[in-house]
Amino acid sequence: MAPRAYWKGMLKLSLVSCPVLLYPATTAAEKTRFHMINRETGNRLKQQMIDVETGDVVESNQKGRGYELRKGKYVEIEPEELEAVQIESNHTIDIDSFVPRDEIDRRYLNHPYYIAPDGKAAIDAFAVIRDAMKDEERVALAKIVLTNREHVMAIEPLGKGLLGTTLRFDYELRDEGQFFDDIKTPKITKDMVELAGHILHKKASHFDPSKFKDEYENALKALVKRKANGKTIELAEPEERPSNVVSLMDALKQSLKGRGKASRSARSHARRATGRQRSARKARRSTTRHRKAS
Repeated sequence: MAPRAYWKGMLKLSLVSCPVLLYPATTAAEKTRFHMINRETGNRLKQQMIDVETGDVVESNQKGRGYELRKGKYVEIEPEELEAVQIESNHTIDIDSFVPRDEIDRRYLNHPYYIAPDGKAAIDAFAVIRDAMKDEERVALAKIVLTNREHVMAIEPLGKGLLGTTLRFDYELRDEGQFFDDIKTPKITKDMVELAGHILHKKASHFDPSKFKDEYENALKALVKRKANGKTIELAEPEERPSNVVSLMDALKQSLKGRGKASRSARSHARRATGRQRSARKARRSTTRHRKAS
C-alpha cells in the first residue's frame, strides 16, 4: 500500500491536464535516531520555546511567525495571510518548457518525488503526457508550491509514472570561484596523468546503489544492541596519521600494482596489534588495582 500523498493537484500540459498525487521518493525511516533523555530518570526530554528577552516559556497558542525588519523589530505574519499568497502553482504543476536532460547542472537537483495519477479518470491524460515525453531526450520544467515555497521542478518519465525533482534557484547556489580560484596549478607530468588514467580504467564499473552499504548506520545499530544487552563498549583509540611521505609518482605506481590491498592488510594488522596493546594495558591496570586492594 502506497504511503499518504504529500501533495495533490493538477498536472497540466497546455490544454491537457489530469489530477495527480505527489509522494516523496526518499525516506529516513530506517535511520537510527536518538532522543534526548534525562540521565538521572531515563525519561525523554521535550523542548520548549523561550522568550529571549523575558526568559519565559512560550506556550503553543502564543507562538507566531515574524519577519525581522531590523535588529529586534519584527512584523508578524498570520497563517491566513500566507494562505492569501495565491499563485497558480499552489495547486497546479504547469509544464512550462522542455530542456535537454544533460543541460541541467546536477548542483541544482534537490528533492525527488514520485508523481502518479489520482484516480482511474486521470490515467488516460497522465499516460498521454508521460508517453509523449518518453521518446524525447528532454526534461519538462514546471513550477510547484510545497510548504509555502515555490519550486521549479524537473519532470521525466520513470516506469509507469513520473519522477519530479525540485531544483534550487540560481540565488541558492554558491559561486564555485570563491572556493576554486585560489587552487594553484602544479607542474605534473604526462606520465602521472596516464598512470592515474590506468587506475581509473582498472576501477571502471557501473552505478549500482545496492552495493553501497551504510557502514556507520550498521555500526550504530550494533552499538545500540550491545548497550541494550548490557555489554561494555570499548572506546576506539584515535588513528595516527601516517608520517611517511611517499612521492606522488611512487603512490601512483604502487596503486596500479594493487598495493592498496597490501595497505588494507597492513591497517588490519595494525588494528589487531592495537587491540593486543589495549588488552595488555587492561591487564596491567587490573594487576595494579589488585595490588592496591591487597
